[in-house]
Amino acid sequence: MKKVIIIGGGISGLSTAWLLRQKAQAAGKDLEITLLEKDQRVGGKIRSIHEEGYTCEWGPNGFLDSKPQTLDLCRAIGVEANLHRSNDNARKRFIFSGGELHPLPEGGPSFLKSRLISWPGKLRLAMEPTPFIAKAPVGVDETLADFGRRRLGKEALDKLIAPMVSGIFAGDPETMSLVSCFPRIAELEREYGGLVRAMIMLGKKKKKDIAEGKVVSSAAGPGGVLTSFREGIQYLSDALSDSLGDIIRPGSQVVAVGKGQDAPYLVRCSDGSEHPADLVIAASPAFSVADMLEGLDPGISGVLRQIPYSSMTVICFGYERERIAHPLDGFGYLIPKQEGRSTLGTLWDSSMFERRAPEGKVLLRSMMGGACFPEYIKLSDDEVVARVRRDLQATMGIDAAPSFVRVFRHEQAIPLYTVGHGKRLDTLGDLLKGHPGLILTGNSYRGIGLNDCVAAAQRASDEALALAWQ
Repeated sequence: MKKVIIIGGGISGLSTAWLLRQKAQAAGKDLEITLLEKDQRVGGKIRSIHEEGYTCEWGPNGFLDSKPQTLDLCRAIGVEANLHRSNDNARKRFIFSGGELHPLPEGGPSFLKSRLISWPGKLRLAMEPTPFIAKAPVGVDETLADFGRRRLGKEALDKLIAPMVSGIFAGDPETMSLVSCFPRIAELEREYGGLVRAMIMLGKKKKKDIAEGKVVSSAAGPGGVLTSFREGIQYLSDALSDSLGDIIRPGSQVVAVGKGQDAPYLVRCSDGSEHPADLVIAASPAFSVADMLEGLDPGISGVLRQIPYSSMTVICFGYERERIAHPLDGFGYLIPKQEGRSTLGTLWDSSMFERRAPEGKVLLRSMMGGACFPEYIKLSDDEVVARVRRDLQATMGIDAAPSFVRVFRHEQAIPLYTVGHGKRLDTLGDLLKGHPGLILTGNSYRGIGLNDCVAAAQRASDEALALAWQ
């Protein structure tokens, strides 16, 4: 019987273990799968905290249903009936600029009426489909900032692109790679010559694509409805954990992966235990995997250490609804760096999902730090709370003190796909050829979202199944 060791019990490791077991059983193959997790709980950064009637998401708050990967997994493990889609409020998003919250324009008429972008900025955006806009540089890993300035202008970069990058990646557009972060946008420009032209052409093809069962993405990226569970997104990782049962070994911190004698690999843990393996699937963050593989291949470890991570502080505030005048009729808002605020933005969690706050109360979740403000992770809780309160007063006019406060810190929160990320992945692919049976998966490589992690788990499980019977 082939032995497979999966390292890391976050959503990537759990999904890989579940999918690999199901595929092996369907193929009539016997695999001995063991998942090693250093903590006593699984789920990684997926954690839903229930306190005083509030549901606070420690990390991600859901996934978009426009891609099939996570939905298919939910159906397969039998939790589809428990899915909880966000309400229509989540479709409305805001940008704080010039001292007020501006609804993000959703179309031509609302864009023309919006005061978010000045008329010179609107005219610059209107030039996007013209031949006067410089074409994408050939053979250059362009930053998101360079792309934004080139195609849309500086104002659109500052007020639209940069806040989106901080909201998704907690990253700096001046260093983030367009093709690695948003490959679809780079592809649309190459294929159609511009984003506006791409949207027009995609609109013409939409009916045909829907008829063929395809999901159509706009030039701005994938759409879809933010989806979670009534109990919070941790319900998914808990369901996977319950299904996997004794496959999971919590409290098993891997310290090294080396060559074995009775099997191709030997995985060593901090408690002295050793696990021979025919296949090793590393689903931990890149910096952790780098330490594990140092003795096996310092070249792989060196490349993995080149993948930076942003820090992030998440702050949950609960209020009595009557203390807040704002209608809270949306997803929340992001703040451009130029506004000089401490937070990156605030999500109105109880407006997106029901039962995230007790009756008569609301839950706001703010983000602080990221690649542009790495020093904020060192602020005391008192300073963090004070800064969030100042920002909420400036953006939403909230003077009241919150009746519920929770502060969560992530020193290495999100991998940053900076310029050169694609070449790093190519180098990793070449180096891994010298170690058949060693597979890397997770959000450090080709997508940071929950859907991306599940898609990567699909690929990893397919590769492992194929390698097990070569």
